[in-house]
Amino acid sequence: MHLAYPAVLAALLFSVGLYGVLARRNAILVLMSVELMLNAVNLNLVAFDVWLRDTLHAGQALTLFVIVIAAAEIGIGLAIVLLVYRNRGSSDVDRLTDLAEHGPRDPHDPQGEGDGPSAPEEKAEAAA
Repeated sequence: MHLAYPAVLAALLFSVGLYGVLARRNAILVLMSVELMLNAVNLNLVAFDVWLRDTLHAGQALTLFVIVIAAAEIGIGLAIVLLVYRNRGSSDVDRLTDLAEHGPRDPHDPQGEGDGPSAPEEKAEAAA
């Protein structure tokens, strides 16, 4: 067996998964894309294990570890997505702005909208 066939297939799977992570808005589709990327890695591990004729089968052992980690990641990820969907009514990744880190709040802006000046120099210019 040529090594090029599974390597090309793994590269295609990884590319499709990367596109899904970068382009999708739905959190469940992002998790599925991450799984595609992990499966591409698994395919490479097994293909190189067979190609190198490793007597310890290290590639297959690492593949089992990746499968276990992926199952744990999906379990926790789906629990988080379901909790977010239950609280907000949407699993859209772009709408999860309240989970992001924000800079220090302006004491004159109780809503935290940031309409006022943000830098100390701009505050000094506004006061002058």
